[in-house]
Amino acid sequence: MLTDLVLRHRRLVLAAWLVLAVIGGYAAPKATAALSYDFGLPGKPGYETNNELVERFGSGGDNAPVLLVVGDGHRRVPPEAASSLTDAVDRAVPGARVASFADQPSLLSGDGRTGIVLVYPRPVPGPDAYAAALPALEKVADQATVPTSVTGQDALASEEGGGGAGVLAETLFGGLGALVVLLLVFGSALALMPLIIAGASILTTFLIVWALTGLTDVSFIVQYLLALIGLGVAIDYALLIVTRWREERGNGADPDEAVRRSMTTAGRSVLFSGVTVAVSLAALIALPVPFLRSVGFTGLLIPLVSVIAALTLLPALLRIAGKRLEWPRRRSSSPDSKLWRGVGTVVVRHRWLAGIGAAIVLLALAAPVLGLRLGEPTAASLASRGGPAATAFERVDDVGLGVGLVHPVEVVTTDTVKVRQALDDVSGVAGTTHPASWARGSQAVVDIWTSDDPSTASGRRAAAAIRTAVEQTGAQAGGGPAQDADFLSAVYGNAPWIVAVIVVVTFLLLAKALHSFWLPVKALILNILSLGAAYGITVLIWQHGLGTEALFSQSSSGAITVWIPIAVFAFLFGLSMDYEVFLLSRIREEHDHGADTDTATANGVARTGRLVSSAALILFLAFIALSRVPTTDVKILATALALGIVIDATIVRGILAPALVALLGPANWWKTPLPPKDRSH
Repeated sequence: MLTDLVLRHRRLVLAAWLVLAVIGGYAAPKATAALSYDFGLPGKPGYETNNELVERFGSGGDNAPVLLVVGDGHRRVPPEAASSLTDAVDRAVPGARVASFADQPSLLSGDGRTGIVLVYPRPVPGPDAYAAALPALEKVADQATVPTSVTGQDALASEEGGGGAGVLAETLFGGLGALVVLLLVFGSALALMPLIIAGASILTTFLIVWALTGLTDVSFIVQYLLALIGLGVAIDYALLIVTRWREERGNGADPDEAVRRSMTTAGRSVLFSGVTVAVSLAALIALPVPFLRSVGFTGLLIPLVSVIAALTLLPALLRIAGKRLEWPRRRSSSPDSKLWRGVGTVVVRHRWLAGIGAAIVLLALAAPVLGLRLGEPTAASLASRGGPAATAFERVDDVGLGVGLVHPVEVVTTDTVKVRQALDDVSGVAGTTHPASWARGSQAVVDIWTSDDPSTASGRRAAAAIRTAVEQTGAQAGGGPAQDADFLSAVYGNAPWIVAVIVVVTFLLLAKALHSFWLPVKALILNILSLGAAYGITVLIWQHGLGTEALFSQSSSGAITVWIPIAVFAFLFGLSMDYEVFLLSRIREEHDHGADTDTATANGVARTGRLVSSAALILFLAFIALSRVPTTDVKILATALALGIVIDATIVRGILAPALVALLGPANWWKTPLPPKDRSH
């Protein structure tokens, strides 16, 4: 038995984890420095075209252009202004691709009072492709003889802000919040035990990630997920075991026996919970998207390493120092909560009302997901907070140049005339540009943009029609809209099959853990409702802007980033299932000890209520810390995860789950779909 082995060699186990943590501390900054900012899709036509654009033409592809908006809106823009600006741009950002209104009529408004100089600087590696170019172009605009403003996707995003601290600061923030909760739970130095497990798990996982960076690209998003989700998960698992250990100690068990009993009960739940989370995250590995695969691999490591630490390091620590850390002992060792016993009793007594009411609330919260829009943030949403870049963008829209200009389709062709002719029957096209300087040998680049933002439904349809038309001429279509469309297809093309596999495997794991057929079925249904509600509120906040300014001090994105829903599913499906496993395992245990279904349900809620609420609060605080990082995509992800955990720990686990267990009655304990009378044959 693993626990007996750990207890016999507890000092050796402790020393081994100490070595791993020290090496992990050394590896963490190196792993972080080696992370990738590539969102590529090797093999997909949009991505390959964008690669060719950067390699052959020096810029562009999925890197949006910077727009210099020229003129004061009152007088016609003098043609010589374009020449002087173009010369200044060439000096400020050498090697940039430039198109101007001087010889491209589509870049000049109909009244001649607004002109555009379109600039594609050479991108640099890292999180900000135009880190040096954008400030240089802003300086060019400031020094221009004609009123000139800078706008575009990058300028709007830079102006919109959304800053935050680094991963270390956010982890410390999450850890401090967790410590406060743990002190309230234990009222003793035992509060340090889960934090030790979390620290060892996170540092060891960083060590593994450092090794992975030598084999493949690992996304920069991983550092936040690893540190903050790892913090919450590891603490949750340790909290469950330490709470059960304290309960067994209160029941009179000696030190070794208390550890064994806690590992047999709580440790078993932790094992199945961790494996369930890992299986859910395996979905991301199956997707043909390298950066999501790296998130999946790392996400897979988080629960597995946390489980290993909880099943090996934690029992060793409990045996060596558990008794000493119980000082000062200010909390009862009993897990019973009067509050949660009251909740459980009321829910069981009024099971139909509680079940139907909770289901209606969840369905209402999930309703906004029907209007979910996947894509990059719209330029209008980035411009909603105002500023010079926003004002310039609004002017581009007002004069009718087409807001799709901030993210055009870039076409590589050997026949520009044929490409332009192919657009004659395509609706939604606002303009095209193809300066002679954009040619390399027989190939040239044509930029085509839509009247509407390509992140909106109408703009996406127009961009798709443009792509179809130009590809029929033998040209290659790239740019942001093409790569976004490929990304959507790659992520969600096989999603139904991946989700089905996760559901089936999770069901089998839960059936094994709970020795029941209907309990896992119920848990899966509740998980879907919980996920739907989390998605729905996230859409309200980030797509429709309900409370975005108040909560995050920034505007809404106008859309949900393409990869976030599948990542939320992978993380939240497993994480929220943890609390179902904790609750249902305790109900199962109470029933196995002779209690009827109603009594077992009320006891299960009473004896896991405080534990699960505390664990959920810790994980919620970790997601709050995650939402403070500077990347908007991560903020949206953190919002959905935090909402999912809160919904699951309150409405689902506190009301709907016990109500359904009470409603099912004896059917909960069927181990196969067959009724009990058939099992005797």
